[in-house]
Amino acid sequence: MRLSTRPILRRVALTGAALLAATAAVPQASAAAPDDRTAAGGGLSVVIRYTENGVPHILARDYAHLGFGTGWAQAADQVCVLADGFVTVSGERSRWFGADAAPDFSLSSATKNLSSDLYFKGVRESGTVEKLLATPAPAGPTEDLEELMRGWAAGYNAWLAQNKITDPACKGAGWVRPVTTVDVAARGFAVSVLGGQGRGIDGITAARPPGTAGSPTGPTALPQGADPAAAAEAAREFFDTGRYDMGSNAVAFAGSTTASGRGLLLGNPHYPWHGGRRFWQFQQTIPGELNVSGASLLGTAVVNIGFNEKVAWSHTVATGTPVNLHQLALDPADPTAYLVDGTPERMTRRTVTVPVAGGAPVTRTQWWTRYGPVVSDLGPGLPLPWTAQTAYALNDPNAANLRGSDTALAMGKARSVAGVQDALRRTQGLPWVNTVAADSAGGTLFTQTQVLPRITDELVARCSTPMGRATYPASGLAVLDGSRGDCVIGSDPDAVQPGVFGPGKAPTLRDAPYVENSNDSAWLANADRPLTGYERIWGNVATPRSPRTRGAVEDVSAMAAKGRLTVADLQKQQFANRVPAGDLAAADAAKACSALPGGTATASDGGAVDVSAACGVLASWDRTTDSTSRGALLFDRFWRKLTASTPAKDLWLVPFSAADPVRTPRTLDQAAPGVGRALADTVAELKAAGIALDAPLGEHQFVVRGGRKLPVGGGTEALGVWNKIEAPWNAAAGGYAEVAHGSSHIQAVGWDGGRCPVARTLLTYSQSSNPGSPYYADQTRLYSEERWVTARFCERDILTSPKLRVALVRERR
Repeated sequence: MRLSTRPILRRVALTGAALLAATAAVPQASAAAPDDRTAAGGGLSVVIRYTENGVPHILARDYAHLGFGTGWAQAADQVCVLADGFVTVSGERSRWFGADAAPDFSLSSATKNLSSDLYFKGVRESGTVEKLLATPAPAGPTEDLEELMRGWAAGYNAWLAQNKITDPACKGAGWVRPVTTVDVAARGFAVSVLGGQGRGIDGITAARPPGTAGSPTGPTALPQGADPAAAAEAAREFFDTGRYDMGSNAVAFAGSTTASGRGLLLGNPHYPWHGGRRFWQFQQTIPGELNVSGASLLGTAVVNIGFNEKVAWSHTVATGTPVNLHQLALDPADPTAYLVDGTPERMTRRTVTVPVAGGAPVTRTQWWTRYGPVVSDLGPGLPLPWTAQTAYALNDPNAANLRGSDTALAMGKARSVAGVQDALRRTQGLPWVNTVAADSAGGTLFTQTQVLPRITDELVARCSTPMGRATYPASGLAVLDGSRGDCVIGSDPDAVQPGVFGPGKAPTLRDAPYVENSNDSAWLANADRPLTGYERIWGNVATPRSPRTRGAVEDVSAMAAKGRLTVADLQKQQFANRVPAGDLAAADAAKACSALPGGTATASDGGAVDVSAACGVLASWDRTTDSTSRGALLFDRFWRKLTASTPAKDLWLVPFSAADPVRTPRTLDQAAPGVGRALADTVAELKAAGIALDAPLGEHQFVVRGGRKLPVGGGTEALGVWNKIEAPWNAAAGGYAEVAHGSSHIQAVGWDGGRCPVARTLLTYSQSSNPGSPYYADQTRLYSEERWVTARFCERDILTSPKLRVALVRERR
């Protein structure tokens, strides 16, 4: 590798074409067929221009070379995190880290390495990914994507071969190894099934026929005797997007609301700050073919969220339920066979052996049916016991979907929101997200085009089991009678994959003055134009919205009404840090506090606590979660305790109304017994921790990078803050001492009539996980200070960067 800062490049205004010619001049390796076990790629090379904050602009002549540069640059910033993920999808975590340790949950919800390995090793040994790779497009990946993945593997491997790892997380580790195209595709498969099989791994790998070790006992399963209401609530919680460590806000404004008459987009995804589900920022250019900037989920070779010259888009986690269950009627003579119209079908055994560090290998058998794997539970609240009569199979259509990166690639080439919608229609690869987009002509788009099992309300009415009749209305989880052939899931004519909805059924809204989503259903994408008429599996309508959705709709509808919007207005919205829950309840909470006899309240432990000092703090709080805000921490702790212990129906004097969904419910019931108790518990908690009731939020919501304490603004899901931040409470460490997930790759994008988009970005946790990197905390400091990065998209902007560094990287064969 040759890497240097070259001011001369700026003086001579070196063009992109000349840089591309430089890559062509690199001597080529032998033309012999490459060995895909090392993804050699035949002498690939690329030019990478780095600008401020270590953002790489990758310039290549075709997709293989573009993938090479992307894999190289990702490895340079995130080699340990990437290598850890490849251990996961190879099913080798138990070998290296022990069977009982927990993964980082970035590629599945498996609670232990052993269950993760049993599943992913089974996927590899069954050839699932290879079969998907061999499927012709459009059901399978395109040739361009395969070349990108091949190049990505080659670039990652070349970086490993030519550089020493300095990150202490994996320096000298034996589990860091070269990868293949199949490894890269396997990582994409894991991302695709995150919301389905990936969430059911513990139940898939634990399922046992009755009479074997670890299996349930008992004659029947509805589970017979189970409380339908309890099952419904468990399913609702399991699929509740507000409980995920992934979420997001996104809003697009039409030209009718903007100063330029062109569109605007603000994307604010909420993702983990640590581990393998981080975003990574970059630009990809193949002259005349592709020019797109944004962020990728680590290990993928495409821009997942981003913008180009004409269009910008973001994603939010959708409410569509990406799986369903089939309740099996078992053969009385064999619990590993099930009946369909009276005819027995034998389950398929998938026996997997996992090596374990310091112990004997573990061998387990998984059981698969025509519907998918047998599963013993979907979380602890929803057991699905396998008995002599009944078992449950999990149908996840995204287990046959390796198209997500093709969708991203097609969106990166789109020239308008109509082009984005066409890209989604052609590729149909998004497994669990909505899309919000704006374009330079002033158009807007919201669509929930995602891969969902084709579960219609009519099918559910005909074929639901008793449990399904409870879970489907509550959560969209259908439980169908697997013993009936007439209950088979159908297909739509515009679907590229059997058994899923076609894009024509997706809730969609085009060219509204604004479109917005904050992880509730599509219903209020625009409050003046509610979306209805879709099947329940897509999401609900006419139900209470989250505080974040309510606050977001209030904010963006007011912005649209004000008009003359610019990118600066988007930046202000991102860091407004308004607390919708505070606007609804803080004044009433202060009044309830002041009305307590003697200024005391009874805590959960029965003790009397003097809360009088809290009353004035709540009353004078500015209703924001700015890092300097006094009273924000007090209200945050109070509100979490109150909402965790008091049902919503007991909190509000004005109940929810579907006719006024943004303003209801409202008016805190000051007499609710939970109010005083939550105040007492909060005051006692903060006093015990030595934290002043009016302490500035940033003194106790912060991260430490390089020994420096960085205050962090923003707030939790319960508060409804747009700039969402979730951190575990650790009073001994000073409060919220490390962010777990929340605002991640933020982009505010518009157009002003010039050749280049106007874009401001921010990667909250910075580009590299290596504490020795200059890009480990630089953008985190910016985030702490509510400052932005001016994106460099056009060639002149890249080449005039005062931080420009140019790397010509290539394979050495």
